[in-house]
Amino acid sequence: MAGSTFGTLLSVTTWGESHGRGIGVVIDGCPAGLPLEENDIQIYLNRRKPGQSRFTTPRKEDDLVEIWSGVFEGKTTGTPISLMVRNTSQRSKDYSEIASYYRPGHADYTYDCKYGFRDYTGGGRSSGRETIGRVAAGAVAAKILSELGISVTAYTKAIGPVAIDYKRFDLSQMEQNAVNMPDAAAASLAEAHLDACREQQDSCGGIVECVIHGLPAGVGEPCFNKLNACLAKAVCSIGAVKGFEIGDGFDAAKTCGSRNNDAFYRQEDGSIGKKNNHAGGILGGISDGSDIIFRAAFKPTPSISKEQETVNKSGENISVSIRGRHDPIIVPRAVVVVECMAALTVLDMLMGSMTSRMDRIQEFFRCHP
Repeated sequence: MAGSTFGTLLSVTTWGESHGRGIGVVIDGCPAGLPLEENDIQIYLNRRKPGQSRFTTPRKEDDLVEIWSGVFEGKTTGTPISLMVRNTSQRSKDYSEIASYYRPGHADYTYDCKYGFRDYTGGGRSSGRETIGRVAAGAVAAKILSELGISVTAYTKAIGPVAIDYKRFDLSQMEQNAVNMPDAAAASLAEAHLDACREQQDSCGGIVECVIHGLPAGVGEPCFNKLNACLAKAVCSIGAVKGFEIGDGFDAAKTCGSRNNDAFYRQEDGSIGKKNNHAGGILGGISDGSDIIFRAAFKPTPSISKEQETVNKSGENISVSIRGRHDPIIVPRAVVVVECMAALTVLDMLMGSMTSRMDRIQEFFRCHP
C-alpha cells in the first residue's frame, strides 16, 4: 500500500493494523542529540488512548510505546527511530459479521474497489488506531519544536451544535472534562448533547482548533508546498476529517478586503507585527510570524448501533446495526492527533527553510567549519 509515508526532510512511515500484533512508526531525519525517552512519547499517547470516559470506545489498551532504534543513552543518534505499540485487546470476532457487507460511512466499499480485498477486523489500516504512529512521531516533533520555542496546542472548539465561548477560554479546563474543551460551561452542554446521542444509539461530529505559536516568519513555500496547503494535507489525511480552514476560513468569503486584510505596524522592539490575524498566520503560503490558527471538521463516528441501510457483497439491500466497541464521538481523542500532524508539518517545513537564503547558509558554515 503506497501513501504511508509523510514528510520530506523529516519523514515518518506508519505501519500496522487495528487487530494486528501492533502499530508503529519509523521516523527518519530526526537530528542527533535530542534527549528522548519513552515517557516523552507516552504522555502524548495517553491523551488518545481508548477507555478513558463514557465518550470513548471501551476497548482497553495501555498503548505503551517501545523505542526500538535511533536512541542511545537517552539521546537520538540521527539514525531512523523505530517506535512500536503492541495491540493487546483485539476482539476480531466482533467484526466477523461485517465481512459480508459494507458499513455505511466506512472505507469497506472503497477498499474492496481498490484492492479486491480488505481487512474487515476493525477496519485494518482505515482504523483510528492507525493514528498511534502519527501521535508517537508527533510527540518527537513537538519536543524538537519546544527546543526552538515553538508550541502546538489543539483543543475541541465545537461538538455538534455546542461551541466554546472565547470569553470563557481557559486551557486548564481541558483536563477537567471528558471532551477536551477549554470552556467549562460549553463542556457541560456538550456532554449532555453526547449523552442524548448515545441514548438514541447515534453519534456526533465536531471541530478541533489548533494554534501554532512561536513559528518565525518565512517558513513555507510560495507554490505547491505552501505551509497552509501542507497543513491541510496533513490534517485531511486523518481518517474522519471532512473540512479544513485557516484564519477566518470560509467566513473570509463573506467579507471585503478592507476588513479581511491584516494591517501591519512597527512594534516597540522594531519588529513588524499585525493588528489582526484574519489570515491565520500565513500569507502567500509562508508564515508571517503571528500565531497560525486553523480548524478541522470531524464527521460523526460512522459505527452506530442504530439501524442503517446498506448493501451486502452479493448486491442485496439489507439493514444493519453495527456491533463492537466504538467511540460515540471521535473529536476528543482526535485533538492530540491534529496537534501531532501539525507539529510534524511545521518541523519538516522549518527544516526545509534552512537553505532558502544564501546568507544564512554562509553564516552557518562560518560558525561551523
